[in-house]
Amino acid sequence: MNIQIFGTKKCFDTRKAERYFKERGIKYQFIDMKEKGMSKGEYQGVRQAVGGLGAMLDENCRDQEALSLIRYIADEDKDEKILENQQVLKTPIVRNGKLAAVGYRPEVWKSWN
Repeated sequence: MNIQIFGTKKCFDTRKAERYFKERGIKYQFIDMKEKGMSKGEYQGVRQAVGGLGAMLDENCRDQEALSLIRYIADEDKDEKILENQQVLKTPIVRNGKLAAVGYRPEVWKSWN
């Protein structure tokens, strides 16, 4: 497995995800979204794997203004705006190759073996 965990150090669910993989002896790479974020290709792969943008947006994010703007712009412009404002995405985002899950989803991660 080639696990990547996208999240922030202060996110409780991200820390739970790290603990999940650590307890099972599964190596993972943590990417702090405040420092680096997702590339366009990573973002598109995750979006496709989880069934679309709706599953990725965090309705309770701190930046409600950016979230509102994203909801009302044209579909072709949404991806660029989200890549600029990644704080509107739910965390953690866990990738394993072409597979991905958004949020704390141990039942999904267990099926990746």
